[in-house]
Amino acid sequence: MRKYKVYFCIICIMFMISVFTIGYCGFGRKSVLAYDSSHIYSAQERLKELGYYDGEVNGVYDDATVVAIKNFQADNGIYVSGAVGGVTANALGIYMSEQDSNDLYLLAKCIHAEARGESYTGKVAVGAVILNRVASPDFPDTIYGVIYQPWAFTAVHDGQINLEPEAASYQAATDALNGWDPTYGCLYYYNPVTASSSWIFSRQTVVTIGKHVFAI
Repeated sequence: MRKYKVYFCIICIMFMISVFTIGYCGFGRKSVLAYDSSHIYSAQERLKELGYYDGEVNGVYDDATVVAIKNFQADNGIYVSGAVGGVTANALGIYMSEQDSNDLYLLAKCIHAEARGESYTGKVAVGAVILNRVASPDFPDTIYGVIYQPWAFTAVHDGQINLEPEAASYQAATDALNGWDPTYGCLYYYNPVTASSSWIFSRQTVVTIGKHVFAI
């Protein structure tokens, strides 16, 4: 009887590990481009022409595509992230619509203004919070509306939003638009050292990345 209990425990543990692994992967970069798969399709075509990619041209943002993009970025002096942002798109000769470009630019500006001293993951996390708000019924439904909602972001209030974003901020914005969410769905973030609102401390903390606490 004891032997069967041991086997049962082992099976349960293996099941929990597999569930956690699947769940964790689901919180990371999505396999299919969430923002616009046509960008990845075009990137795959161009990378194939240049000899960086030998897989199927299907618009799927899979590991082979990420490796190809990273290799292209490394060879061309572009910040290596594996994402097709404005800088990489221009280098590949990929057209991005005016609305896509505007959304990407504005998101990159906010990321740069709010998180330019943070790690790359910290930059993506700030972008993810903005996009999570766009998807939430409690916030405006556009990137512009979320960023310029009164008193939502310190960088807008003090004018830092007008700084020109660096390449890393563009790539972080693209990663966030492509579905990478290091915050696991958070709607808020703050620096506990400088935060002045007592209300923000009442939010449930999910993860801390660099100097920012991310919460729901």
